[in-house]
Amino acid sequence: MTKLLLTVITLFFSVSVLAAGSPADRIDLTSTNIGFAAIVIFILAYILVMGEEKLHMRKSKPVLVAAGIIWILIGFVYTGDKAPLAEEAFRHNLLEFAELMLFLLVAMTYINAMEERRLFDALRAWLLKKGFSYRKLFWITGILAFFISPIADNLTTALLMCAVVMKVAEGDKKFVALCCTSIVIAANAGGAFSPFGDITTLMVWQAGQVTFTEFLRLFLPSVANYLIPALIMSVFIENKYPSTLHTEVELKRGALRITFLFLLTVATAVTCHIWLHLPPVLGMMMGLGYLQFFGYFLRMTLPGSLARKRAMAERAGDQKRLEQLGGIVPFDVFSRVSRAEWDTLLFFYGIVLCVGGLGFMGYLSMLSETLYGDFSHTMANSILGIVSAVIDNIPVMFAVLSMEPEMSHGQWLLITLTAGTGGSLLSIGSAAGVALMGQARGYYTFASHLKWTPVIALGYIASILLHLWLNKSVF
Repeated sequence: MTKLLLTVITLFFSVSVLAAGSPADRIDLTSTNIGFAAIVIFILAYILVMGEEKLHMRKSKPVLVAAGIIWILIGFVYTGDKAPLAEEAFRHNLLEFAELMLFLLVAMTYINAMEERRLFDALRAWLLKKGFSYRKLFWITGILAFFISPIADNLTTALLMCAVVMKVAEGDKKFVALCCTSIVIAANAGGAFSPFGDITTLMVWQAGQVTFTEFLRLFLPSVANYLIPALIMSVFIENKYPSTLHTEVELKRGALRITFLFLLTVATAVTCHIWLHLPPVLGMMMGLGYLQFFGYFLRMTLPGSLARKRAMAERAGDQKRLEQLGGIVPFDVFSRVSRAEWDTLLFFYGIVLCVGGLGFMGYLSMLSETLYGDFSHTMANSILGIVSAVIDNIPVMFAVLSMEPEMSHGQWLLITLTAGTGGSLLSIGSAAGVALMGQARGYYTFASHLKWTPVIALGYIASILLHLWLNKSVF
């Protein structure tokens, strides 16, 4: 469900990227010095993002500057009567980023709240108690990510699984990086066979190109997309167990209820979009209100709860328990908000504005037209999946939908598969990868993901071939 949320939200910003101003009104800058300069700036910014691990420079910095320069260049061209077109396009992008940011902010706040209530500590303790080896933990987190992401967005699924891995294998940089890579692959692959699984799948479904049940044809190709790289990666996992000793973890008051509120928030956002046709961010922000009300309830009832627990501890003569109760502080929602990964949110801003500017200049439409004009549909759709690892898959998919090339259901399913899973090739190619670079900073980086790109590419190619073979009847 949460996957649907992110999917829907990014859908809206992608639409606005290309919808602001009709193509006839916009100026084609693809063959001008201004356009070339914008491409160079974008590439330089990405090079700096790729070097985050070596440069120790947060990834948001270069894309923020690049976004500003690209839109300033557009502003220089769109003067006089044309100025409102550039202004409208920028405002569209900014508005949709605001929706995306608020969505992510709520998701991150809930995750931080569940972490503060020790939910992930308890899950970690359970995993340690079961005595799972690193290899089993690798498979457990990957399989969970694959099957949760079709109903929860790849971003939230990845964040949840990453939080578990960070708790279980705390301090083991190599294993955390490997697991995070696997989680990103699994979350992206799992989202490809559900119209609610990714932004691109939702776009294709809403455009009426593929029916709801036809997405299930992508299940086995998606399995191959995840399973092949996971099998190879698992060979390189050391046969050892987490070094952390097992301890009993007591959930803080309200932990399970906050989890329920998170699921209710997701359901609210989905309902707002599917039945009321309202942006899902409305449901997410309403869900933040749920958490605030519950936080108020926890604060108001804390004195009574502490009094009861102290009385029980005194009767039992448990001095350690009494000391623990003395250190309890009220739950504060806004302290959870402040712990959100702001570098990731600002990185999204830069990416949305950079890609939006390039799309407004005409590069995305030019890319799609060139591919479908010069290559077969199978080759074009496969290449676009690779392109989506660098350029966000949402505007790429919208460019394809706006062209409406004459393609079979099989080809529409293919572009859905490739655009959804192609982002796994690089850590910056999907929302899940970008978010995990923030959450597991210092562990999971662009470079740690890049070394597995050839293996991920094998899964990508295998999923395409399997789709072409299994679903040849719809081509």
